[in-house]
Amino acid sequence: MAEICKKCGLLKDLCVCEILDKEETKRIRVYVERMKFKKFVTVIEGLDKQRIKEALSDMKKLLACGGTIKDGAIVLQGNHKRLIEQSLIKMGYPKEVIEVQ
Repeated sequence: MAEICKKCGLLKDLCVCEILDKEETKRIRVYVERMKFKKFVTVIEGLDKQRIKEALSDMKKLLACGGTIKDGAIVLQGNHKRLIEQSLIKMGYPKEVIEVQ
């Protein structure tokens, strides 16, 4: 017997809940900060609380850097401002909601 989505009630194969959640997200803000000892970190704010751990793991693998979740935002070691937008689009977030500063 096929699995049924708990959120929308459709079959898992037909379920579009994840796609709709990504389209309805608020603005995703990406910026770079300078920390102690003149080190840079890239901060990504506005991602869904439910998918933030998955996004962190994917970004760390893609960018080959360290990172953590701090106050609901992803903090990655280094200046990755250019690559973040492309990786978020690959993860399914629309380009219109991504703001790179």
